[in-house]
Amino acid sequence: MIENPLGYLTDKPGFFLIAGPCVIEGEEMAFEIGRHIKAVCDPLGIPFAFKGSYRKANRSRLDSFSGIGDLKALTILAAVGRELGVPVVTDIHQPEEAAMAADFVDILQIPAFLCRQTDLLTAAARTGKAVNIKKGQFLAPESMRFAVDKVRACGNNNVAVTERGTTFGYGDLVVDFRGVPRMQEACGCPVIVDCTHSLQQPNTAGGVTGGCPELIETIARAAVATGADGLFMETHPDPASAKSDGANMLRLDLLEPLLTRLAAIRRTIDSFNA
Repeated sequence: MIENPLGYLTDKPGFFLIAGPCVIEGEEMAFEIGRHIKAVCDPLGIPFAFKGSYRKANRSRLDSFSGIGDLKALTILAAVGRELGVPVVTDIHQPEEAAMAADFVDILQIPAFLCRQTDLLTAAARTGKAVNIKKGQFLAPESMRFAVDKVRACGNNNVAVTERGTTFGYGDLVVDFRGVPRMQEACGCPVIVDCTHSLQQPNTAGGVTGGCPELIETIARAAVATGADGLFMETHPDPASAKSDGANMLRLDLLEPLLTRLAAIRRTIDSFNA
């Protein structure tokens, strides 16, 4: 495990990346994705954390895939982190999950719908692990400081926040990029932009979340241009066959050209600010 995962991710200039599949579908798939991402990020000098949910608790339908088993998936996550030498991120949904997941991963992620749940935030904080809090689709950016305060009140200053869009009507999300500097100022911690979940189209008639993956680069370019500390992307070799969130994931082979362009944008911006 990485002793200071947020320090590892923010140690270099530019942006860092949190990326991986929506949910762990199996060992072979997890290692394929993790190895590919690292092989792309290392030459570009982009610090990388591997993300995968060990269980999907927030699904539209009862018959949606939720996971391969908690301990099996967590063991795979830990193995990917050990082999690649990178931090590992996973979601938790109940306070009692925090201590269990903390034995396997470096960063505990709080889902957007649960970002106001005090018991969940404090349970994550008390593990001593870094905590990434996704901004609720219903919250103003500045309001995230109260979620961050709950983590810090437990003596844990290893916290980050993630923008993932704001509810727009019943079936769409929009990203207000004013929120990046506003959260940086209000929360005083790394701010990440989720470039894939921000393009979800929830509440479809068929009960399966839709998305606009063709706009992932648009969101990512804007995030880099507005000074986001990190980017979050879910990726899969074949999103059409993914068992969760396939409609808004980045196809794995598109990651390298995308990150190459994004790194060039950040270098250009940093040269103006030097």
